[in-house]
Amino acid sequence: MDDPDTLGSDIRALRSARKMTLTEMAEQLGKSVGWVSQVERGLSTPTVSDLHAFARVLDTPMSMFFGAPKGPEDERGLVVRASGRREIGERDNGLVEALLSPDLTDDFEVIHSTFLPGAELDTPRQRATTEVVTMIAGTLNIWIGDTAFTVQTGDSFRIKGSEYRWANPYDTPAQAIWVISPPVY
Repeated sequence: MDDPDTLGSDIRALRSARKMTLTEMAEQLGKSVGWVSQVERGLSTPTVSDLHAFARVLDTPMSMFFGAPKGPEDERGLVVRASGRREIGERDNGLVEALLSPDLTDDFEVIHSTFLPGAELDTPRQRATTEVVTMIAGTLNIWIGDTAFTVQTGDSFRIKGSEYRWANPYDTPAQAIWVISPPVY
């Protein structure tokens, strides 16, 4: 399980990004406000069952709660080494993602995504976020609203609360860096 301090801070950041009060979260979890507050402050450690409930209420992948960034204590919250990134998401649709941000306590998060050959998000997704994406390798087809684009290494695009979907019908992986505000993972 994640470091309790990082876990609680991440839960608080996700709750705040969803404009949810402690009382609202506690009600949805069937827990007391005091207990939720203690989890957020690192004073109580939730069970795996509790983490499933947090993931459901926060609409975030369960994987978000596992794996603290690795590295020396003096780097925690400041530096994320390539070998110490937290993998996030469910690896569905051929998408592999890692959190580049040290945690979720900022007003944004930075994500590294790898879209494997043949990967596709065929059902449009929409989030109440602003997302700026830079392609660092490969080619990707992206639909923002009803408009289709093909983006390649060095290209950037923005999604601002619009429906979007993507596909990598190419023979090589595509890689992108996403800056998302507010944090959603």
